[in-house]
Amino acid sequence: MFPKALACGTDIVCVDLEDAIAPKDKAHAREQAFTHLVTVQGPARVERIIRLNCLRTIEGMMDVQALLQAPMDIPAVMLPKVKGPEEVRNLSVLLDEYKLTTRLHVIIETNEALEAACEIGRSSDRIEALFFGGVDMAADLRCKSTWMALQYARSRIVHAAAMSGLDAIDVPYLDLENREGMLREAALSAELGFTGKGAIHPKQIPDINAAFTPDDETVEHARQVIEAFSQCDGGLLVYKGKLIEKPVLRSFARMLAVYEVAQGN
Repeated sequence: MFPKALACGTDIVCVDLEDAIAPKDKAHAREQAFTHLVTVQGPARVERIIRLNCLRTIEGMMDVQALLQAPMDIPAVMLPKVKGPEEVRNLSVLLDEYKLTTRLHVIIETNEALEAACEIGRSSDRIEALFFGGVDMAADLRCKSTWMALQYARSRIVHAAAMSGLDAIDVPYLDLENREGMLREAALSAELGFTGKGAIHPKQIPDINAAFTPDDETVEHARQVIEAFSQCDGGLLVYKGKLIEKPVLRSFARMLAVYEVAQGN
């Protein structure tokens, strides 16, 4: 399953040791993940992540032991059910002591983590992304798992990620038969400021990639505006009848960077 997942067109493959694994199977899943994920054949550009069990559980502690004793450095791990920055810092310090290069992806899915999202985002230089865990978050907030009910939580995560220069990845859309619903939610996530969205099935990946990758027309417009600004003496530019200020250039530059990566350049 690992090479099949790595070849499905996604940017990240996450092997789950937490919710997707029954308690009786966790030891076997742990052994398979830490032994084979790093060495299995697949595109080099795809990031390989192992989602650990909650670090406040025995299974989570066993995952950390396996991480420290793995035959090869694990590129990245995902931390679920985090409640505060100290959990992330403690693991980061441990990785430092063992001289491991493992990067961290943190799921914000508890009330405590939502409250401390900015502090969590700044808790370690190893962090690359904050993920939104919508199902658990809805349970903690005692709300429905709908876009409107969770918009505040999503906004807090986007804010925290932007404060620390991290990616913000939205929760997967769980209804595999509702493509229109998934497309709508992916578009709203991108509009809100998320840089990506999780997927639970390969058939979702092309639509998600399209939602978070600028199209050729948008890219060409951004390039024209940046070129026009380079020849402009002031801080304002009227381009094709629309007033554009310099802060817009930051968004356009970021958009072009995303586009170049998506094109493999």
